[in-house]
Amino acid sequence: MRLPISMAAAIALTAAVPAYADHHSGSGHAGSTIVETAVASPQHETLVAAVKAANLVDTLGGEGPYTVFAPTDAAFDKLPAGTVADLLKPENEGMLRSVLTYHVVPGNVTASQLVGMIQSNGGSAELKTVQGGMLTASLSGDDVILTDASGGTATVVQADLKASNGVIHATNAVSMPG
Repeated sequence: MRLPISMAAAIALTAAVPAYADHHSGSGHAGSTIVETAVASPQHETLVAAVKAANLVDTLGGEGPYTVFAPTDAAFDKLPAGTVADLLKPENEGMLRSVLTYHVVPGNVTASQLVGMIQSNGGSAELKTVQGGMLTASLSGDDVILTDASGGTATVVQADLKASNGVIHATNAVSMPG
């Protein structure tokens, strides 16, 4: 899901891809921006608060396109006690921006395109994030798994929430830059 997506990777889809997309996808709010779509989601209240605290509303509400791996509220709840409160403090805005932009990949990459990239690249695809770090996407059965710089994993639990400036894939864990 890095910006230079090869056409072969985007087209190289197998029969498993529609099953994944049908089973895990949601329609989202195609007329709304990524931020507006997240605000409308009852599962992303912590993410929305973090985006506001990091002053990323205008960026993620901008033209894009962006692919966002959006941790759910339950994902943020898995972090050690006090982590979210610390990140939301004004003096930690830079660190919060780094964590949040680590979940954003330039371009509009659907679940089927991502699965195609993973399959055409021998089982994994490296995704360069807006933050500058890398996420590695792989498959476990029909699930897309993201591995962060420290080896932590997040599973895409809802895919293809479409927005006017990109797509959101909800995850069950917060990915951390190295």
